[in-house]
Formats: sequence, structure tokens, C-alpha cells
Amino acid sequence: VEWAWGGFSVDNPTLTRFFALHFLLPFAIAGLTLIHLTFLHESGSNNPLGIVSNCDKISFHPYFSLKDILGFVLMLLPLTTLALFSPNLLGDPENFTPANPLVTPPHIKPEWYFLFAYAILRSIP
Repeated sequence: VEWAWGGFSVDNPTLTRFFALHFLLPFAIAGLTLIHLTFLHESGSNNPLGIVSNCDKISFHPYFSLKDILGFVLMLLPLTTLALFSPNLLGDPENFTPANPLVTPPHIKPEWYFLFAYAILRSIP
């Protein structure tokens, strides 16, 4: 732990080391990803079981692309309908009461460290 911290407690060397780690780690991950893609490009994707399975394959573009677009449209259509035609359907009923700027609602109280100022404000008519 002292090696990672750079001393007995968390201090400036700790922050420097962890900043360097968090700065360099994405570059290391990107490098390992490129190495992985290079090996995958050279040897191809292998089946770990060794079983040849050339049956039941569907091409990605016409099938899955249309399936994803259809799912997106089917999820966006009700959301758009709700937002455009009845935007207040899921709102809180208290939002429809008219506000009175001269009266503070009774359930609103400040934090304890502002109570002295709140008491002064309430004492002024």
C-alpha cells in the first residue's frame, strides 16, 4: 500500500501516481485493443469448441438493422405521442395550483443553519 500511495498516507505523490495511471490506462487499453484486432484479422474468429456450424446464419444488415429501426420507432412513437398530445398526464397535480408569491407554503422550511435568517424574515410583515 505504501508503494501505491508513495508514502505512509495519501498525499501529493499519491495524486500524481493515480493521475498518471488514469491518464495512461486508456492508451494502454487502446493499444491492447489494436493488438487484439490485428491477431483477430490475421487468424480470423475461431470456434473454441471446434464444431463447424455453417447452418442458420443470417446476414446482419437487412435483418438486424431493420429489426433495430423498427424497435426504435415502436419505442419512440408512444413517447412522442405522450409528449405532444398530453404532456401533463404524468405530472404532479400540485403543479396546477396557482402560485402566490407573497405566501410561503407551510411545509417549506430552510436548513437548521438558516433558521435565524428565516425567523427574521418571517417577523417582518
